[in-house]
Amino acid sequence: MPTVLIVDDDQKLLKMLQRTLVYEGLHVITAVNGEEALAQVDACQPEVIVLDWMMPKMDGLTVVQQLRAENNQTFILMLTARDALENRVEGLESGADDYLVKPFAPAELVARVHALLRRVAAQPASQSLTFAGLYLDPLTHEARLDETRLELTPTEFELLHYFMQHPRQVLERAQILNTVWGYDFGGDDNVLEVYVGYLRKKLEAGGHARLIHTVRGIGYVLRVE
Repeated sequence: MPTVLIVDDDQKLLKMLQRTLVYEGLHVITAVNGEEALAQVDACQPEVIVLDWMMPKMDGLTVVQQLRAENNQTFILMLTARDALENRVEGLESGADDYLVKPFAPAELVARVHALLRRVAAQPASQSLTFAGLYLDPLTHEARLDETRLELTPTEFELLHYFMQHPRQVLERAQILNTVWGYDFGGDDNVLEVYVGYLRKKLEAGGHARLIHTVRGIGYVLRVE
């Protein structure tokens, strides 16, 4: 049974989300602040973390950053009342895999948690991939570019893995979103643009040529130009 960690200092919301996900057949553990969240991650190794942004002692953003600094690859859904685009970008840039704005319908949260769990279950095929100096090993989660190790979050790794499975093929935005994120984003592809930006920044560090190119009006393509 998959384990989901819910972290929120709002006890009423915490209990409601716990009941909702237990009803979905999930094993749910909880924490009310960032310090408790990190302790629960160490003790229970959840598959998914539902994490509030604004909390006492240690906020959700700091929790995400600390987990990623430790190379923890648990999928994280960030909850927040901050709905501005720059806030969404900040949450995703910290290493979160998805973002849900309060108030939200419980059914939407359930759908997003199940989407993240499907990504846990559907780990990339074990075969390593290479392209234009890039090397990806799904078993060890190792990524390199010309022997330089790339530190990638789980979503960055999945996105690059998908591109490397389809080199030189133009991939539509909706196709990428549905495959990598696992559900319909309702036409909001800002999250994809943000993550393509993250990958480009890491791949192009040190003056490397661009490998992920925008195809105007369609999507993206991995190729050498």
